[in-house]
Amino acid sequence: MRIDPALTLAIILVIGIVAGLIFDRIAGPGWLTRQIAGSTRGMVTSALVGIAGAFIGYHLVALAVSGPVAFLGAIAGAAIVLWGWRVIK
Repeated sequence: MRIDPALTLAIILVIGIVAGLIFDRIAGPGWLTRQIAGSTRGMVTSALVGIAGAFIGYHLVALAVSGPVAFLGAIAGAAIVLWGWRVIK
């Protein structure tokens, strides 16, 4: 079963954006962000980092497994990259 590449791109984008927004709501801004930008910050950065993680995770899993299972890699990749981004910040 092959999924259209445009649909795959759209699904990965949605996974990354949703993961970034959820992470932003749960984790909130870090200490350094609060000191520099105040208590509010754009959720755009979290969404972009989530998208990057989703792409990384999807493609790493797609190397080993084909099909819709690779979307689970996108979810895991987004979570791992968002967590790493939060730790480094």
